[in-house]
Amino acid sequence: MTTVLAIETSCDETAVAIVKNRQVCSSVIASQIPVHQQYGGVVPEVASRQHLETINRAIAQALEQAQLDWENIDGIAATCAPGLVGALLVGLTAAKTLAILYNKPFLGVHHLEGHIYATYLSEPTLDPPFLSLLVSGGHTSLIYVKDCGKYETLGETRDDAAGEAYDKVARLLKLGYPGGPIIDQLAQMGDPQAFTLPEGKVSLPQGGFHPYDASFSGLKTAVLRLVQQLEKEQGQVPVENVAASFQETVARALTKRAIACAIDHGLDTIAVGGGVAANSGLRKHLQAAGTQHNLQVLFPPLKFCTDNAAMIACAAADHLSRGHTSPLNLGVESRLPLTQVMKLYQPES
Repeated sequence: MTTVLAIETSCDETAVAIVKNRQVCSSVIASQIPVHQQYGGVVPEVASRQHLETINRAIAQALEQAQLDWENIDGIAATCAPGLVGALLVGLTAAKTLAILYNKPFLGVHHLEGHIYATYLSEPTLDPPFLSLLVSGGHTSLIYVKDCGKYETLGETRDDAAGEAYDKVARLLKLGYPGGPIIDQLAQMGDPQAFTLPEGKVSLPQGGFHPYDASFSGLKTAVLRLVQQLEKEQGQVPVENVAASFQETVARALTKRAIACAIDHGLDTIAVGGGVAANSGLRKHLQAAGTQHNLQVLFPPLKFCTDNAAMIACAAADHLSRGHTSPLNLGVESRLPLTQVMKLYQPES
């Protein structure tokens, strides 16, 4: 069984975990949300500095939690793309240093591949092929998972990602940051049918609409106009109803596309990953639609929906078990398509 210690510092969580194949031995997550709340969003320079201050302690805690020492670790991994460059560099440099110091194989992991593997942590029998719906603050994609490192993008957002739309709508409603959990909580107290909002479709040059691509920018603008209209006509905004209507529209759009994509490609399982996978509206819609169409819909445990190092370690363990390692001159990349994952494991020239 392959045991990997992984570091995740792509954004505003300093996370370290140890995973033995798909079994989580330890998972440490130091969130920076209180630090960034005063700015209304993540400040890259502040995030990098926080990672530097926290990472050594997180590594020590992960080893202590797992009751393991370096002799028990088979490989050391870190997220190397995509993400905030400065933040990624902190985790990558730490992982490379540990790999050299303890003479262990080093692996650079794609952040989105980690989100795909998050479901593996709670589903030990899950194996490709299946459809992955990745929904987070920076990404909304439908991925055909063919095997470890072999992915095909079938659909994606053309503008705002679902999580990004949540944060922007939360800002419009003066709810604070991060927007996703706040809107989800308020939505459960509101009427999802209170307001009709546009789903956001992507037109095709030859006519009609793309069956799997999504667009949330227009929805965000529609909420802005609705809020302005309500303030003008009523003097106040029924926040719970706006939140519920917005969440209903996002969940319906994502569900419709994911179900159609799975059926069209003959896939009987949909695994959801990313921060928005924790959303109660999406879980409810997708599970109901999955049952209706005889599809298996899997969600990771809530603690593995948001950024964490356990999912990175799980992906790295699978790669390492197949003999994949990364060169020590591997750099970080702010953007890297998931379809190019295997370039991270090419040997040094």
